[in-house]
Amino acid sequence: MLLFSLLQFRGAINSVSKLVEKEAPTDNVTVVTHSSGNHGQAVALAAKLCHVKAHIVMPSNAPTCKVNGVKGYGATVIHCFPSERAREEEASKVIKETNGCFIHSSQSLDVIAGQGTIGLELLEQVADLDAIVAPVGGGGMLSGICIAAKSIKPSIKVYAAEPINADDCARSMKAHKLLPNEKTPDTVADGLRVSVGPVTWPILHKLLDDVIVVSEEEILDNLRLMLEKTKLLIEPSSAVGVAAVRSSRFNHLIQEHNLKKVGVVLCGGNIDISKLKAILK
Repeated sequence: MLLFSLLQFRGAINSVSKLVEKEAPTDNVTVVTHSSGNHGQAVALAAKLCHVKAHIVMPSNAPTCKVNGVKGYGATVIHCFPSERAREEEASKVIKETNGCFIHSSQSLDVIAGQGTIGLELLEQVADLDAIVAPVGGGGMLSGICIAAKSIKPSIKVYAAEPINADDCARSMKAHKLLPNEKTPDTVADGLRVSVGPVTWPILHKLLDDVIVVSEEEILDNLRLMLEKTKLLIEPSSAVGVAAVRSSRFNHLIQEHNLKKVGVVLCGGNIDISKLKAILK
């Protein structure tokens, strides 16, 4: 049983399997990453399938269901203070202790390539797709989608969906330079609290068409809408994409570019049941 979105697994299995090919035999191979949950679970499962050890650094406020998912695949969880800097520092410490190989959730080219298959499959299924909307945190998934989709169909529009409380991508695009969040964003979309990085920024700056920011209220409203209308329980990070396509800003883009067929990427469905009651109010 998979406890996370298959989307993150694409990048993780591509990275881990390539590492195993280089490092065989795998007896002493260990992979390390830091993640708020979905990428961590993906790496944990990829490591299990490739018969290597995995150590996942997770912020202390990571959803319990995501922590349990990582442990369920046999990986070791190391908790840290909930900030990007703390995650990076703790991961570096674990790498030294385990002689591990680091797999970044978004700044790894192998992860980006694996995530790009999302764009390939969307266009395989809907060849006349006009646009793709995907949530953005570190930008790995979105970068892969941009590269893959626009290589097949250069005219396709690709839009980022981002919480207004974690709007580093929107600010960076407007300023034409990378402007990471100065502190950990206060957003319910825990999977999008990390900033676009130095590997993904040049890709997004060149290929991304626009960024649509949404409020915390819009995120929760659309999470509830998806559950009510489609019976899909998605996590807040996924609801950011739904909120974006239902926004007035996106309605203007529809009119401006005559968009008729739009694909929305739902990037995960991990949410603590204990917190669901409060979210549904």
